Amino acid sequence: MQEYWESYVKPIDAKKALVSFNAGVSDYVPDEQYLYVGFVKVKLNNPQEDGLVNEEESNDISFIEDRLEMESLRWRSGKYIGRIITQGEVNFIYYLKMDFEWKNTVESAMGEFPNYKYEFGSRMDMEWEVYQKLLFPTIKEWQIIANHHSCDNLKNQGDNLHAKRAIEHKAYFKNEQNRQKFISLVEKQEFKKLQEMEVPFNNETLYGVQFYRGDTPFYYNIDELTMQIIDLCDECDGEYDGWESSLVKV
Repeated sequence: MQEYWESYVKPIDAKKALVSFNAGVSDYVPDEQYLYVGFVKVKLNNPQEDGLVNEEESNDISFIEDRLEMESLRWRSGKYIGRIITQGEVNFIYYLKMDFEWKNTVESAMGEFPNYKYEFGSRMDMEWEVYQKLLFPTIKEWQIIANHHSCDNLKNQGDNLHAKRAIEHKAYFKNEQNRQKFISLVEKQEFKKLQEMEVPFNNETLYGVQFYRGDTPFYYNIDELTMQIIDLCDECDGEYDGWESSLVKV
């Protein structure tokens, strides 16, 4: 399995949560070798007002994370699969082959951090529901992850993300009727159509459209915009396929 991690923010129990998860294992879920989910919940000593970790304490959390991983390898307990920071707590999540050595793993690791209160536990999760329903992002959350990667890339090239420019989008539909319905909806939002295209896919044809509008690609702006487009796609039984922007240095 490949180690490939992503992070995003979402509400959990109506509170802000920062979720990090190992996206590299998603093609292998559920993994029949790891039937138990184990967690370690560490209470932050000085959380931010929004319940997340502050910059100073983040070093301690990184040390705890590394120590848990080290002890997990030593005890051959399982695989580190995700982390959730919310409401002043950090939840480290593992999948385990067996859970009878989980107690030894956690206590060996947390013994190095006497200033932190913690609790731990485990249970059977043969279908990997914690990974699939709690850690793994929805379509909209995946789009936000992709948005921020694109914004980071533009920013690293010196782009002024607040500068308005033409941003191009693509969407695909199962038939011509749905495509035309979608085009009508986005044109009401002042988007302009660039082109229509038909693409073969799994012995079928997808009906695509490329369209654009003048907008700013700053993180929160592009998130709000793409969420609106996804909602319009859903109305037409279609799928959004992302956006592109030229580089603008100001």
